[in-house]
Amino acid sequence: MRYYPFFPGCSLGATAVAYGDSVKAVAGPLEMELIELEDWNCCGSTPYGSTDEPEAVCIAARNLALAEKTGLDLVTPCSACYTTLQNANHNIQTYPDLKDRVNDALGAAGLEYGGKVRVRHLAEVIFTDIGLEAIESKVVNKLTGLKVAPYYGCQLVRPHRGFDDPEHPQTLDRLITSLGAEAVPFPLKSRCCGGSLIIPEPNLALGLIHQILDSATANGAECIITPCPLCQTNLDAYQGMVNARFKTRYEIPILFFTQLIGLAFGIDPKALGLDKGAVSAKRVLDPYLAVAK
Repeated sequence: MRYYPFFPGCSLGATAVAYGDSVKAVAGPLEMELIELEDWNCCGSTPYGSTDEPEAVCIAARNLALAEKTGLDLVTPCSACYTTLQNANHNIQTYPDLKDRVNDALGAAGLEYGGKVRVRHLAEVIFTDIGLEAIESKVVNKLTGLKVAPYYGCQLVRPHRGFDDPEHPQTLDRLITSLGAEAVPFPLKSRCCGGSLIIPEPNLALGLIHQILDSATANGAECIITPCPLCQTNLDAYQGMVNARFKTRYEIPILFFTQLIGLAFGIDPKALGLDKGAVSAKRVLDPYLAVAK
């Protein structure tokens, strides 16, 4: 069993409940124990950082200080949290004056951060620490014939994170293949979905979502998987608006990569949250749902 302090982020309790469900469901079979970081707070997020960057770094640093007490890597399933925590960590380690300022703020709560935490995304941990060979050995419901588009989004591999290529990532592609499915060619696999721009600039974001959905479906994808809660929400919840605006008829399920793993492991679909998507996955996954426990 491998043990990891786990930073769930805000999305897993709100728009990405299915992600949280599926992470919990696959952790056991993957022999991972994800121990939720005690008393964690919001990572600070991109909007906070654009308003007051030093304060946002302090908000993120509180989580890093809590994680540092464990002496272990901090793992998060959210690409936005990963980027925010990673950037804060890098800046604290790089700029002594910022580190001093952060620790002055943390001192008010009896905390201090020495800069020793390694922040990791759950996808990288599963790929690197668990490995595809171990994953493949646990597949009982081979997803033969299922055509899947691997959507990394723009934050998982940028700036260069060290475990995949930022322009031509392959980890999710290889994961899909290990589960018996087919990873379709997907040129826009690391393009931005628009992120939170769906609120202030909906026309811009809808255009980006349209491009991604068009690329995936044009290459034969029956579903898209992603490790990012915000990407999943944008591609899933706003498909109807894309269809209305661009006169399209997309009806492609947007799954979390952990849901696909769980399906191949034969885990109960409800335990994976496969019934929670705005676009139903039933039509596409029916042949595989019948095999799952």
